Amino acid sequence: MGASRTSFAKLQRDRAKKAKAQAKRERRLDRDGELPEDGDEVFELPEGEEELTAEELLVLVEQLHADFEAKRIDFEEFEERKTELFARISV
Repeated sequence: MGASRTSFAKLQRDRAKKAKAQAKRERRLDRDGELPEDGDEVFELPEGEEELTAEELLVLVEQLHADFEAKRIDFEEFEERKTELFARISV
Protein backbone atom coordinates (compact mmCIF):
# COMPACT_ATOMS: atom_id res chain seq x y z
CA MET A 1 0.00 0.00 0.00
CA GLY A 2 1.11 3.54 -0.69
CA ALA A 3 1.45 6.30 1.82
CA SER A 4 -1.72 8.17 2.70
CA ARG A 5 -2.06 11.68 1.35
CA THR A 6 -2.47 14.83 3.36
CA SER A 7 -6.12 15.56 4.03
CA PHE A 8 -7.85 18.59 2.58
CA ALA A 9 -8.60 19.87 6.08
CA LYS A 10 -4.91 19.78 6.99
CA LEU A 11 -4.03 21.66 3.81
CA GLN A 12 -6.67 24.29 4.66
CA ARG A 13 -5.26 24.66 8.21
CA ASP A 14 -1.74 25.07 6.83
CA ARG A 15 -2.91 27.69 4.34
CA ALA A 16 -4.81 29.56 7.04
CA LYS A 17 -1.76 29.49 9.30
CA LYS A 18 0.45 30.89 6.53
CA ALA A 19 -2.09 33.61 5.73
CA LYS A 20 -2.26 34.58 9.40
CA ALA A 21 1.54 34.74 9.63
CA GLN A 22 1.66 36.93 6.51
CA ALA A 23 -0.95 39.28 7.99
CA LYS A 24 1.12 39.56 11.18
CA ARG A 25 4.24 40.38 9.18
CA GLU A 26 2.35 43.09 7.31
CA ARG A 27 1.01 44.58 10.57
CA ARG A 28 4.54 44.66 11.99
CA LEU A 29 5.80 46.41 8.88
CA ASP A 30 2.94 48.92 9.13
CA ARG A 31 3.97 49.76 12.71
CA ASP A 32 7.37 50.59 11.22
CA GLY A 33 9.58 50.84 14.26
CA GLU A 34 7.03 51.56 16.99
CA LEU A 35 8.13 50.26 20.37
CA PRO A 36 5.97 49.20 23.32
CA GLU A 37 5.40 51.67 26.15
CA ASP A 38 8.37 50.68 28.28
CA GLY A 39 10.80 50.81 25.33
CA ASP A 40 11.66 47.10 25.18
CA GLU A 41 11.33 45.49 21.80
CA VAL A 42 8.70 42.79 21.42
CA PHE A 43 10.16 39.28 21.18
CA GLU A 44 10.48 37.91 17.66
CA LEU A 45 11.77 34.54 16.55
CA PRO A 46 14.88 34.67 14.40
CA GLU A 47 14.19 34.24 10.70
CA GLY A 48 15.28 31.09 8.92
CA GLU A 49 16.04 27.62 10.16
CA GLU A 50 19.47 28.20 11.68
CA GLU A 51 20.52 26.04 14.60
CA LEU A 52 20.28 27.65 18.04
CA THR A 53 22.14 26.62 21.15
CA ALA A 54 20.30 25.58 24.30
CA GLU A 55 21.27 28.89 25.91
CA GLU A 56 19.86 30.89 23.01
CA LEU A 57 16.60 28.94 23.15
CA LEU A 58 16.29 29.54 26.90
CA VAL A 59 16.84 33.26 26.38
CA LEU A 60 14.09 33.27 23.76
CA VAL A 61 11.73 31.48 26.16
CA GLU A 62 12.52 34.01 28.91
CA GLN A 63 11.87 36.91 26.51
CA LEU A 64 8.60 35.35 25.42
CA HIS A 65 7.38 35.03 29.01
CA ALA A 66 8.50 38.57 29.83
CA ASP A 67 6.60 39.94 26.82
CA PHE A 68 3.46 38.06 27.85
CA GLU A 69 3.67 39.14 31.49
CA ALA A 70 4.21 42.77 30.42
CA LYS A 71 1.11 42.40 28.17
CA ARG A 72 3.07 43.31 25.04
CA ILE A 73 1.62 40.20 23.35
CA ASP A 74 -1.75 38.49 23.80
CA PHE A 75 -2.31 34.92 24.95
CA GLU A 76 -2.91 33.61 21.42
CA GLU A 77 0.41 34.96 20.15
CA PHE A 78 2.15 33.71 23.32
CA GLU A 79 0.87 30.18 22.75
CA GLU A 80 1.79 30.24 19.06
CA ARG A 81 5.36 31.38 19.73
CA LYS A 82 5.74 28.97 22.63
CA THR A 83 4.70 26.09 20.38
CA GLU A 84 7.24 27.18 17.75
CA LEU A 85 10.00 27.36 20.35
CA PHE A 86 9.16 23.99 21.83
CA ALA A 87 9.18 22.50 18.34
CA ARG A 88 12.71 23.86 17.87
CA ILE A 89 13.77 22.46 21.25
CA SER A 90 12.48 18.98 20.48
CA VAL A 91 14.29 18.78 17.13
